[in-house]
Amino acid sequence: MSLSIAPADEYNQALVEHTHPPEWENPKPAGKYNLIAIGGGSAGIISALGAAGLGGRAALIERHLLGGDCLNYGCVPSKALIRAARAAYQIRHGDRFGCPVENVPEVDFAAVMERMRRLRSRISQHDAAQRFKAMGVDVYLGDARFTSPSSLEVAGTQLEFRRAVIATGGRAAEPPIKGLKETGYLTNETVFSLTELPHRLVVIGGGSIGCEMAQTFRRLGSTVHLVDVAPRLLPRDEAAAANVVQGQFEQEGIHLYLGFEVQATEKTGHSKSVIIERKGERQKLIADEILVAVGRRPNLEGLDLEAANVKYHKRGVEINDRLQTSNPRIFAAGDICASYQFTHAADAMARLCIQNALFFGRKKLSQLVMPWCTYTDPEVAHVGLTPEAAEARGIAIDSYHVELKEVDRAVLDGEDQGFAVVHTRKGSGKIAGATIVSAHAGESISEITLLMTKKLSLGSLADVIHCYPTQAEVLKRIADNYNRKRLTPNIAQLFKKWLEWQR
Repeated sequence: MSLSIAPADEYNQALVEHTHPPEWENPKPAGKYNLIAIGGGSAGIISALGAAGLGGRAALIERHLLGGDCLNYGCVPSKALIRAARAAYQIRHGDRFGCPVENVPEVDFAAVMERMRRLRSRISQHDAAQRFKAMGVDVYLGDARFTSPSSLEVAGTQLEFRRAVIATGGRAAEPPIKGLKETGYLTNETVFSLTELPHRLVVIGGGSIGCEMAQTFRRLGSTVHLVDVAPRLLPRDEAAAANVVQGQFEQEGIHLYLGFEVQATEKTGHSKSVIIERKGERQKLIADEILVAVGRRPNLEGLDLEAANVKYHKRGVEINDRLQTSNPRIFAAGDICASYQFTHAADAMARLCIQNALFFGRKKLSQLVMPWCTYTDPEVAHVGLTPEAAEARGIAIDSYHVELKEVDRAVLDGEDQGFAVVHTRKGSGKIAGATIVSAHAGESISEITLLMTKKLSLGSLADVIHCYPTQAEVLKRIADNYNRKRLTPNIAQLFKKWLEWQR
Protein backbone atom coordinates (compact mmCIF):
# COMPACT_ATOMS: atom_id res chain seq x y z
CA MET A 1 0.00 0.00 0.00
CA SER A 2 1.47 3.34 -1.06
CA LEU A 3 1.19 6.23 1.37
CA SER A 4 1.74 9.95 1.03
CA ILE A 5 1.89 13.01 3.28
CA ALA A 6 0.90 16.48 2.18
CA PRO A 7 2.57 18.40 0.74
CA ALA A 8 4.19 15.86 -1.57
CA ASP A 9 7.61 17.49 -1.71
CA GLU A 10 11.03 15.81 -1.73
CA TYR A 11 11.25 15.80 2.06
CA ASN A 12 7.93 14.09 2.67
CA GLN A 13 8.67 11.65 -0.12
CA ALA A 14 11.95 10.78 1.61
CA LEU A 15 10.10 10.41 4.90
CA VAL A 16 7.75 7.88 3.32
CA GLU A 17 10.64 6.07 1.63
CA HIS A 18 12.15 5.54 5.07
CA THR A 19 9.07 4.77 7.15
CA HIS A 20 6.73 3.03 4.71
CA PRO A 21 8.69 2.17 1.54
CA PRO A 22 6.26 1.83 -1.40
CA GLU A 23 8.13 -1.21 -2.76
CA TRP A 24 8.51 -2.94 0.59
CA GLU A 25 8.01 -6.71 0.58
CA ASN A 26 7.00 -8.28 3.87
CA PRO A 27 9.22 -11.18 4.96
CA LYS A 28 8.10 -14.78 5.04
CA PRO A 29 7.89 -16.01 8.63
CA ALA A 30 10.12 -18.93 9.53
CA GLY A 31 8.65 -20.28 12.71
CA LYS A 32 7.36 -18.76 15.92
CA TYR A 33 8.53 -15.33 17.06
CA ASN A 34 9.82 -14.70 20.55
CA LEU A 35 8.14 -11.30 20.39
CA ILE A 36 5.93 -9.41 17.97
CA ALA A 37 5.33 -5.70 18.48
CA ILE A 38 2.19 -4.24 16.92
CA GLY A 39 2.66 -0.55 16.23
CA GLY A 40 5.76 1.18 14.89
CA GLY A 41 5.97 4.05 17.36
CA SER A 42 8.46 4.34 20.21
CA ALA A 43 7.01 1.51 22.32
CA GLY A 44 6.82 -0.96 19.46
CA ILE A 45 10.23 -0.07 18.05
CA ILE A 46 12.01 -0.39 21.41
CA SER A 47 10.25 -3.68 22.15
CA ALA A 48 11.17 -5.25 18.81
CA LEU A 49 14.74 -3.94 18.71
CA GLY A 50 15.31 -4.97 22.31
CA ALA A 51 14.13 -8.52 21.67
CA ALA A 52 16.23 -8.82 18.51
CA GLY A 53 19.27 -7.30 20.18
CA LEU A 54 19.10 -9.96 22.90
CA GLY A 55 19.13 -12.74 20.32
CA GLY A 56 15.41 -13.34 19.93
CA ARG A 57 13.30 -13.57 16.79
CA ALA A 58 11.34 -10.35 16.66
CA ALA A 59 8.81 -8.76 14.35
CA LEU A 60 7.48 -5.23 14.08
CA ILE A 61 4.13 -4.42 12.43
CA GLU A 62 3.02 -0.97 11.28
CA ARG A 63 0.07 -0.09 9.08
CA HIS A 64 0.95 3.54 8.48
CA LEU A 65 4.33 5.27 9.05
CA LEU A 66 7.11 3.88 11.23
CA GLY A 67 8.15 6.34 13.90
CA GLY A 68 4.60 6.83 15.13
CA ASP A 69 3.17 10.12 16.29
CA CYS A 70 6.48 11.32 17.74
CA LEU A 71 8.29 11.43 14.42
CA ASN A 72 5.43 12.21 12.09
CA TYR A 73 2.85 14.27 13.98
CA GLY A 74 4.21 15.08 17.42
CA CYS A 75 7.53 15.74 19.13
CA VAL A 76 9.73 16.13 16.06
CA PRO A 77 7.68 18.50 13.87
CA SER A 78 6.33 20.51 16.80
CA LYS A 79 9.76 21.20 18.28
CA ALA A 80 11.05 22.29 14.88
CA LEU A 81 8.25 24.86 14.69
CA ILE A 82 8.76 25.93 18.31
CA ARG A 83 12.43 26.64 17.65
CA ALA A 84 11.66 28.70 14.54
CA ALA A 85 8.99 30.63 16.43
CA ARG A 86 11.43 31.35 19.26
CA ALA A 87 13.95 32.71 16.75
CA ALA A 88 11.31 35.03 15.30
CA TYR A 89 10.38 36.22 18.79
CA GLN A 90 14.01 36.87 19.74
CA ILE A 91 14.61 38.89 16.56
CA ARG A 92 11.58 41.07 17.25
CA HIS A 93 12.83 41.69 20.79
CA GLY A 94 16.51 42.13 19.96
CA ASP A 95 16.46 45.56 21.59
CA ARG A 96 16.53 43.82 24.99
CA PHE A 97 20.12 42.82 24.19
CA GLY A 98 21.16 46.08 22.56
CA CYS A 99 20.45 44.71 19.09
CA PRO A 100 17.41 46.60 17.85
CA VAL A 101 16.14 45.46 14.46
CA GLU A 102 14.46 48.08 12.32
CA ASN A 103 11.80 47.00 9.85
CA VAL A 104 11.56 43.49 11.28
CA PRO A 105 10.82 41.14 8.37
CA GLU A 106 7.71 39.02 8.38
CA VAL A 107 8.11 35.33 9.04
CA ASP A 108 8.29 33.22 5.88
CA PHE A 109 5.87 30.55 7.04
CA ALA A 110 6.39 28.38 3.97
CA ALA A 111 10.15 28.36 4.69
CA VAL A 112 9.53 27.51 8.35
CA MET A 113 7.40 24.53 7.36
CA GLU A 114 9.88 23.42 4.73
CA ARG A 115 12.65 23.47 7.34
CA MET A 116 10.49 21.33 9.60
CA ARG A 117 9.86 18.80 6.83
CA ARG A 118 13.55 18.73 5.91
CA LEU A 119 14.66 18.04 9.49
CA ARG A 120 11.88 15.50 10.07
CA SER A 121 12.96 13.68 6.92
CA ARG A 122 16.55 13.63 8.16
CA ILE A 123 15.56 12.25 11.56
CA SER A 124 13.29 9.64 9.94
CA GLN A 125 16.39 7.67 8.94
CA HIS A 126 16.50 6.46 12.56
CA ASP A 127 13.04 4.90 12.11
CA ALA A 128 13.61 3.44 8.65
CA ALA A 129 12.30 0.00 7.79
CA GLN A 130 15.62 -0.95 6.18
CA ARG A 131 17.50 0.03 9.35
CA PHE A 132 15.32 -2.18 11.52
CA LYS A 133 15.69 -5.05 9.06
CA ALA A 134 19.48 -4.69 9.23
CA MET A 135 19.23 -4.88 13.03
CA GLY A 136 17.51 -8.26 12.88
CA VAL A 137 13.84 -7.27 13.06
CA ASP A 138 11.28 -8.62 10.59
CA VAL A 139 9.25 -5.58 9.52
CA TYR A 140 5.71 -6.13 8.28
CA LEU A 141 3.74 -3.27 6.77
CA GLY A 142 -0.02 -3.67 6.92
CA ASP A 143 -3.00 -4.09 9.25
CA ALA A 144 -2.62 -6.59 12.07
CA ARG A 145 -5.42 -8.55 13.69
CA PHE A 146 -5.30 -11.32 16.26
CA THR A 147 -6.55 -14.72 15.15
CA SER A 148 -5.98 -16.55 18.45
CA PRO A 149 -4.34 -15.96 21.84
CA SER A 150 -0.95 -16.74 20.27
CA SER A 151 -1.25 -15.76 16.61
CA LEU A 152 -2.13 -12.87 14.37
CA GLU A 153 -2.48 -12.01 10.73
CA VAL A 154 -0.91 -9.17 8.77
CA ALA A 155 -1.46 -8.58 5.06
CA GLY A 156 -2.76 -12.14 4.65
CA THR A 157 0.19 -13.77 6.44
CA GLN A 158 -0.21 -15.75 9.67
CA LEU A 159 2.35 -15.11 12.41
CA GLU A 160 2.75 -17.07 15.64
CA PHE A 161 4.32 -15.69 18.79
CA ARG A 162 5.34 -16.62 22.30
CA ARG A 163 4.90 -13.00 23.41
CA ALA A 164 3.37 -9.93 21.84
CA VAL A 165 3.31 -6.23 22.70
CA ILE A 166 0.36 -4.08 21.68
CA ALA A 167 1.74 -0.61 21.02
CA THR A 168 -0.73 0.88 18.55
CA GLY A 169 -0.88 4.25 20.31
CA GLY A 170 -3.66 6.78 20.03
CA ARG A 171 -4.91 9.72 18.02
CA ALA A 172 -6.60 13.04 18.59
CA ALA A 173 -10.15 12.73 19.88
CA GLU A 174 -12.97 14.64 18.21
CA PRO A 175 -14.92 16.50 20.91
CA PRO A 176 -18.73 16.41 20.63
CA ILE A 177 -19.08 20.01 19.42
CA LYS A 178 -22.04 20.87 17.22
CA GLY A 179 -20.97 21.55 13.64
CA LEU A 180 -17.27 20.81 14.21
CA LYS A 181 -16.97 18.07 11.61
CA GLU A 182 -18.82 20.09 8.99
CA THR A 183 -16.80 23.22 9.76
CA GLY A 184 -13.49 21.41 9.47
CA TYR A 185 -10.61 21.51 11.91
CA LEU A 186 -6.95 20.70 12.41
CA THR A 187 -5.37 18.21 14.79
CA ASN A 188 -1.75 17.26 15.43
CA GLU A 189 -2.06 14.92 12.41
CA THR A 190 -2.92 17.71 9.97
CA VAL A 191 -1.52 20.96 11.35
CA PHE A 192 2.01 20.10 10.20
CA SER A 193 0.83 19.82 6.60
CA LEU A 194 -0.01 23.53 6.45
CA THR A 195 1.85 25.59 3.87
CA GLU A 196 0.11 28.92 4.51
CA LEU A 197 -0.09 30.68 7.86
CA PRO A 198 -3.62 30.92 9.24
CA HIS A 199 -3.93 34.61 10.09
CA ARG A 200 -6.62 33.85 12.67
CA LEU A 201 -6.37 30.66 14.70
CA VAL A 202 -8.65 29.32 17.43
CA VAL A 203 -7.03 26.67 19.62
CA ILE A 204 -9.42 24.48 21.60
CA GLY A 205 -7.53 23.06 24.57
CA GLY A 206 -5.22 24.55 27.18
CA GLY A 207 -3.09 21.48 27.85
CA SER A 208 0.46 20.93 26.65
CA ILE A 209 -0.25 20.62 22.92
CA GLY A 210 -2.70 23.50 22.89
CA CYS A 211 -0.34 25.82 24.77
CA GLU A 212 2.70 24.91 22.68
CA MET A 213 0.91 25.47 19.38
CA ALA A 214 -0.90 28.63 20.54
CA GLN A 215 2.37 30.35 21.44
CA THR A 216 4.13 29.01 18.35
CA PHE A 217 1.54 30.28 15.88
CA ARG A 218 1.29 33.60 17.68
CA ARG A 219 5.04 34.08 17.32
CA LEU A 220 4.87 33.09 13.67
CA GLY A 221 2.30 35.82 13.06
CA SER A 222 -1.19 34.45 13.71
CA THR A 223 -3.83 36.12 15.83
CA VAL A 224 -4.51 33.37 18.35
CA HIS A 225 -7.53 32.68 20.56
CA LEU A 226 -7.16 29.83 23.07
CA VAL A 227 -10.31 28.34 24.62
CA ASP A 228 -10.54 25.85 27.45
CA VAL A 229 -13.32 24.83 29.82
CA ALA A 230 -10.78 24.65 32.69
CA PRO A 231 -10.26 27.81 34.74
CA ARG A 232 -6.50 27.82 34.04
CA LEU A 233 -3.89 26.57 31.63
CA LEU A 234 -1.94 23.32 32.10
CA PRO A 235 -4.27 21.73 34.67
CA ARG A 236 -1.86 18.81 35.34
CA ASP A 237 0.90 21.16 36.46
CA GLU A 238 1.26 23.33 39.54
CA ALA A 239 -0.92 26.43 39.51
CA ALA A 240 2.08 28.71 40.05
CA ALA A 241 3.70 27.31 36.91
CA ALA A 242 0.53 27.80 34.89
CA ASN A 243 0.34 31.39 36.11
CA VAL A 244 3.79 32.16 34.71
CA VAL A 245 2.83 30.73 31.31
CA GLN A 246 -0.47 32.59 31.35
CA GLY A 247 1.29 35.87 32.08
CA GLN A 248 3.68 35.28 29.18
CA PHE A 249 0.79 34.44 26.85
CA GLU A 250 -1.06 37.62 27.77
CA GLN A 251 2.11 39.64 27.26
CA GLU A 252 2.50 38.16 23.77
CA GLY A 253 -1.07 39.00 22.84
CA ILE A 254 -2.66 35.54 22.94
CA HIS A 255 -6.37 35.93 23.69
CA LEU A 256 -7.36 33.53 26.49
CA TYR A 257 -10.89 32.31 27.14
CA LEU A 258 -10.56 30.16 30.24
CA GLY A 259 -13.63 28.61 31.80
CA PHE A 260 -15.43 28.86 28.46
CA GLU A 261 -17.19 25.92 26.82
CA VAL A 262 -17.33 25.61 23.05
CA GLN A 263 -21.01 25.38 22.10
CA ALA A 264 -20.80 25.12 18.32
CA THR A 265 -18.80 25.90 15.22
CA GLU A 266 -19.95 26.92 11.78
CA LYS A 267 -18.46 27.88 8.45
CA THR A 268 -19.34 31.18 6.76
CA GLY A 269 -17.64 31.74 3.43
CA HIS A 270 -13.89 31.43 3.92
CA SER A 271 -14.15 31.98 7.70
CA LYS A 272 -14.99 29.71 10.60
CA SER A 273 -16.94 30.76 13.67
CA VAL A 274 -16.50 29.30 17.15
CA ILE A 275 -19.34 29.97 19.60
CA ILE A 276 -18.20 29.89 23.24
CA GLU A 277 -20.05 30.44 26.49
CA ARG A 278 -19.25 30.95 30.17
CA LYS A 279 -21.93 31.44 32.82
CA GLY A 280 -24.37 32.89 30.32
CA GLU A 281 -21.75 35.05 28.60
CA ARG A 282 -21.72 34.13 24.93
CA GLN A 283 -19.07 35.13 22.36
CA LYS A 284 -18.27 34.38 18.74
CA LEU A 285 -14.66 33.96 17.65
CA ILE A 286 -13.78 34.22 13.96
CA ALA A 287 -10.94 32.11 12.57
CA ASP A 288 -9.32 30.89 9.41
CA GLU A 289 -8.48 27.59 11.11
CA ILE A 290 -9.49 25.72 14.25
CA LEU A 291 -6.94 23.53 16.02
CA VAL A 292 -8.42 20.89 18.33
CA ALA A 293 -6.10 19.74 21.13
CA VAL A 294 -8.39 18.13 23.70
CA GLY A 295 -7.85 14.51 24.54
CA ARG A 296 -6.79 11.34 22.80
CA ARG A 297 -8.49 8.09 21.82
CA PRO A 298 -6.81 4.67 21.59
CA ASN A 299 -6.15 2.91 18.28
CA LEU A 300 -8.07 -0.30 18.94
CA GLU A 301 -9.95 -0.69 15.68
CA GLY A 302 -9.34 -3.81 13.61
CA LEU A 303 -7.18 -5.62 16.17
CA ASP A 304 -9.83 -8.25 17.00
CA LEU A 305 -8.73 -8.26 20.62
CA GLU A 306 -11.56 -10.62 21.52
CA ALA A 307 -9.85 -13.37 19.51
CA ALA A 308 -6.75 -12.91 21.70
CA ASN A 309 -8.74 -12.79 24.97
CA VAL A 310 -7.49 -9.24 25.60
CA LYS A 311 -9.76 -6.97 27.61
CA TYR A 312 -10.06 -3.28 26.76
CA HIS A 313 -12.17 -0.20 27.47
CA LYS A 314 -12.71 3.20 25.91
CA ARG A 315 -9.36 4.45 27.26
CA GLY A 316 -7.40 1.55 25.80
CA VAL A 317 -6.09 -1.90 26.67
CA GLU A 318 -6.35 -3.11 30.28
CA ILE A 319 -3.01 -3.97 31.86
CA ASN A 320 -1.68 -4.92 35.27
CA ASP A 321 1.29 -3.31 36.98
CA ARG A 322 3.68 -5.53 35.00
CA LEU A 323 2.11 -4.40 31.71
CA GLN A 324 0.41 -7.75 31.10
CA THR A 325 -3.02 -7.80 29.50
CA SER A 326 -5.74 -10.28 30.42
CA ASN A 327 -3.86 -12.68 28.12
CA PRO A 328 -0.58 -13.40 29.96
CA ARG A 329 1.22 -13.86 26.63
CA ILE A 330 0.37 -10.35 25.50
CA PHE A 331 1.68 -7.09 26.96
CA ALA A 332 0.94 -3.47 26.11
CA ALA A 333 2.97 -0.26 26.20
CA GLY A 334 2.64 3.38 25.24
CA ASP A 335 -0.43 5.50 24.61
CA ILE A 336 -2.66 2.46 24.05
CA CYS A 337 -2.66 1.76 27.80
CA ALA A 338 -0.83 4.53 29.67
CA SER A 339 -1.99 7.57 31.58
CA TYR A 340 1.39 9.16 30.78
CA GLN A 341 1.21 9.73 27.03
CA PHE A 342 4.76 10.77 26.25
CA THR A 343 7.41 9.32 23.95
CA HIS A 344 9.80 8.78 26.86
CA ALA A 345 7.04 7.00 28.79
CA ALA A 346 6.47 4.65 25.85
CA ASP A 347 10.22 4.00 25.71
CA ALA A 348 10.40 3.21 29.43
CA MET A 349 7.34 0.95 29.30
CA ALA A 350 8.76 -0.98 26.35
CA ARG A 351 11.92 -1.70 28.32
CA LEU A 352 9.79 -3.14 31.12
CA CYS A 353 7.91 -5.25 28.56
CA ILE A 354 11.15 -6.77 27.29
CA GLN A 355 12.25 -7.78 30.79
CA ASN A 356 8.87 -9.02 31.94
CA ALA A 357 7.84 -10.76 28.71
CA LEU A 358 11.07 -12.51 27.78
CA PHE A 359 12.84 -13.07 31.10
CA PHE A 360 10.02 -13.53 33.64
CA GLY A 361 10.80 -10.12 35.05
CA ARG A 362 8.88 -8.52 37.90
CA LYS A 363 9.35 -4.87 36.96
CA LYS A 364 6.39 -2.66 37.82
CA LEU A 365 4.94 0.29 35.98
CA SER A 366 4.16 1.97 39.30
CA GLN A 367 7.88 2.08 40.13
CA LEU A 368 8.73 4.35 37.20
CA VAL A 369 9.63 7.95 38.02
CA MET A 370 8.05 9.82 35.12
CA PRO A 371 8.96 13.42 34.31
CA TRP A 372 7.24 15.53 31.67
CA CYS A 373 7.74 18.88 30.03
CA THR A 374 5.59 21.39 28.17
CA TYR A 375 7.77 23.22 25.65
CA THR A 376 6.29 26.66 25.91
CA ASP A 377 8.57 29.62 26.56
CA PRO A 378 9.32 29.38 29.42
CA GLU A 379 9.16 25.60 29.58
CA VAL A 380 7.31 23.85 32.39
CA ALA A 381 8.86 20.57 33.57
CA HIS A 382 7.55 18.38 36.36
CA VAL A 383 8.21 15.07 38.09
CA GLY A 384 6.50 13.33 41.00
CA LEU A 385 3.70 14.85 43.06
CA THR A 386 2.31 18.36 43.03
CA PRO A 387 1.29 19.86 46.37
CA GLU A 388 -2.36 19.22 45.44
CA ALA A 389 -1.67 15.56 44.68
CA ALA A 390 0.35 15.16 47.89
CA GLU A 391 -2.49 16.63 49.94
CA ALA A 392 -5.00 14.34 48.25
CA ARG A 393 -2.87 11.35 49.27
CA GLY A 394 -2.39 12.60 52.80
CA ILE A 395 1.33 13.17 52.35
CA ALA A 396 2.78 16.10 54.31
CA ILE A 397 5.54 17.94 52.46
CA ASP A 398 8.16 20.66 52.84
CA SER A 399 8.74 22.87 49.81
CA TYR A 400 11.96 24.59 48.75
CA HIS A 401 11.50 27.38 46.22
CA VAL A 402 13.99 29.58 44.33
CA GLU A 403 13.09 32.22 41.76
CA LEU A 404 15.07 32.35 38.50
CA LYS A 405 15.73 36.04 39.09
CA GLU A 406 18.08 34.90 41.90
CA VAL A 407 20.18 32.86 39.44
CA ASP A 408 22.96 34.82 37.73
CA ARG A 409 22.88 32.99 34.38
CA ALA A 410 19.12 33.38 34.05
CA VAL A 411 19.48 37.13 34.65
CA LEU A 412 22.31 37.41 32.11
CA ASP A 413 20.33 35.44 29.53
CA GLY A 414 17.27 37.61 30.00
CA GLU A 415 15.42 34.45 31.00
CA ASP A 416 14.74 35.14 34.66
CA GLN A 417 11.01 34.56 34.45
CA GLY A 418 10.18 31.40 36.34
CA PHE A 419 11.22 29.35 39.34
CA ALA A 420 12.15 25.93 40.62
CA VAL A 421 10.49 24.20 43.55
CA VAL A 422 11.27 20.81 45.10
CA HIS A 423 8.88 19.10 47.50
CA THR A 424 10.20 16.64 50.07
CA ARG A 425 8.33 14.45 52.51
CA LYS A 426 8.00 16.48 55.67
CA GLY A 427 11.01 16.30 57.93
CA SER A 428 13.16 14.39 55.47
CA GLY A 429 15.15 14.83 52.28
CA LYS A 430 13.13 12.24 50.35
CA ILE A 431 11.88 13.99 47.23
CA ALA A 432 8.16 13.78 46.55
CA GLY A 433 8.08 15.95 43.45
CA ALA A 434 9.42 19.01 41.69
CA THR A 435 8.49 21.67 39.14
CA ILE A 436 10.83 23.87 37.12
CA VAL A 437 9.67 26.83 35.04
CA SER A 438 12.55 28.13 32.93
CA ALA A 439 13.85 28.40 29.40
CA HIS A 440 15.57 25.02 29.77
CA ALA A 441 13.34 23.29 32.31
CA GLY A 442 13.14 20.08 30.29
CA GLU A 443 16.90 19.71 30.48
CA SER A 444 17.14 20.56 34.18
CA ILE A 445 14.40 18.28 35.54
CA SER A 446 16.53 15.18 34.86
CA GLU A 447 18.73 15.92 37.90
CA ILE A 448 15.72 15.64 40.17
CA THR A 449 14.41 12.59 38.30
CA LEU A 450 17.77 10.87 38.88
CA LEU A 451 17.66 11.61 42.62
CA MET A 452 14.13 10.21 42.85
CA THR A 453 14.95 7.13 40.77
CA LYS A 454 17.99 6.31 42.90
CA LYS A 455 16.20 7.32 46.10
CA LEU A 456 18.82 9.92 46.99
CA SER A 457 18.20 12.78 49.37
CA LEU A 458 17.77 16.33 48.16
CA GLY A 459 20.76 17.21 50.33
CA SER A 460 23.02 15.05 48.16
CA LEU A 461 22.52 17.52 45.31
CA ALA A 462 24.40 20.15 47.31
CA ASP A 463 27.53 17.98 46.99
CA VAL A 464 27.37 18.09 43.19
CA ILE A 465 29.58 20.76 41.64
CA HIS A 466 27.69 22.73 39.02
CA CYS A 467 29.39 24.83 36.35
CA TYR A 468 29.09 28.56 36.91
CA PRO A 469 27.21 30.31 35.51
CA THR A 470 24.41 27.94 34.49
CA GLN A 471 20.68 28.02 35.00
CA ALA A 472 20.87 24.53 36.53
CA GLU A 473 22.44 26.21 39.58
CA VAL A 474 18.88 26.91 40.70
CA LEU A 475 18.72 23.29 41.88
CA LYS A 476 21.96 23.55 43.85
CA ARG A 477 20.55 26.63 45.57
CA ILE A 478 17.46 24.63 46.51
CA ALA A 479 19.64 21.85 47.92
CA ASP A 480 21.61 24.43 49.92
CA ASN A 481 18.34 25.81 51.30
CA TYR A 482 17.38 22.30 52.38
CA ASN A 483 20.71 21.78 54.16
CA ARG A 484 20.41 25.16 55.91
CA LYS A 485 17.00 24.14 57.22
CA ARG A 486 18.56 21.03 58.74
CA LEU A 487 20.81 23.32 60.77
CA THR A 488 18.49 23.55 63.78
CA PRO A 489 19.10 26.14 66.52
CA ASN A 490 20.48 23.46 68.83
CA ILE A 491 22.94 22.19 66.25
CA ALA A 492 23.91 25.75 65.31
CA GLN A 493 24.64 26.49 68.97
CA LEU A 494 26.84 23.39 69.22
CA PHE A 495 28.77 24.46 66.14
CA LYS A 496 29.21 27.94 67.56
CA LYS A 497 30.57 26.62 70.84
CA TRP A 498 32.91 24.25 69.04
CA LEU A 499 34.33 27.05 66.89
CA GLU A 500 34.70 29.33 69.91
CA TRP A 501 36.69 26.61 71.65
CA GLN A 502 38.88 26.26 68.52
CA ARG A 503 39.95 29.94 68.66
